[in-house]
Amino acid sequence: MKPKRRDFRLDIIVLLGSITAATIAVFGAYRWLNGQRALAWLDFGIVACVMLPVVYAWRSGDSRRAGAVLCVFNSLGALAACALIGHTALTWIYLVLLTNFFIANRWLAVPANLAILVGVQLLPDFFENGFHATSVAVSMLLITGFSYIFAKRTQGDRARLEELAAMDALTGVPNRRSMERALAMAVHEFHTAHRQFGLVVLDLDHFKEVNDLYGHAAGDAAIADLAAILRFEMRRGDQVFRFGGEEFVALLELDSSADLEAATERLRRAVRDGLRGPGGRITISLGAAMMREQEKTWHDWFSRADAALYRAKSNGRDSYVIVDGLF
Repeated sequence: MKPKRRDFRLDIIVLLGSITAATIAVFGAYRWLNGQRALAWLDFGIVACVMLPVVYAWRSGDSRRAGAVLCVFNSLGALAACALIGHTALTWIYLVLLTNFFIANRWLAVPANLAILVGVQLLPDFFENGFHATSVAVSMLLITGFSYIFAKRTQGDRARLEELAAMDALTGVPNRRSMERALAMAVHEFHTAHRQFGLVVLDLDHFKEVNDLYGHAAGDAAIADLAAILRFEMRRGDQVFRFGGEEFVALLELDSSADLEAATERLRRAVRDGLRGPGGRITISLGAAMMREQEKTWHDWFSRADAALYRAKSNGRDSYVIVDGLF
């Protein structure tokens, strides 16, 4: 099953949509009890329209479609409210103009807001005079403009924060969180698109001795240099991650176990030939496994490769083990 990734907009859609629906339902019940049946039915209809994308977002995790539908419903509902109850609805209009940028992409929120502005201006006898109409139009444009700037800025900040959260600060390669997402996606593509993947788990040999003899600065330098070598050795489509400490994981798109063996040996040799510390050459041990049909999650796949790594270490280090084979 393809992993679903929740985002901030999904939570906003569910929260704001639920609050909006509950608030409008209260007004609908009040109008029903006071005999305003037509307005009450309008309120209940808006509640249904709001809750449809909210339920869809909550069940599917698809904030893009749900947000777009909710933005359209919000805008149409705001115009309908203006047509039926007049100036009182302007307070709700301003809230809709603002929330459209939270629930939908800004490129949809802008035309939706402009459509509300034009629609309100076209309502017959809605404004007291021309000055009132101009004042409302300017207010709507200012709210839309400021909301657009805010949405654009926060989207850029959020993207940078997500990038930082996904990267390991010392090595500049993706971290364990990114690895888990990538492995889950690889499992999905293996079962649905029949793409073949190999997993290599590796770590530095005798790393504790480097730290103990030369200090943690030397250990950090060795880890950073190892990451640089691994990045250089990755082909297009391959990925390398820092799993933690001195342990790294490489996700490789391969056709066979023979290709995995060749790639694993290439990584071992590249590190052996290129990685040096204060005490001289630093080597790595590696464990590798191809994805298997019976594995439905990445955890079993990773466990096999990780177990192979420990077999390589027990066999003398500076070596690798491909699952079901020793080299």
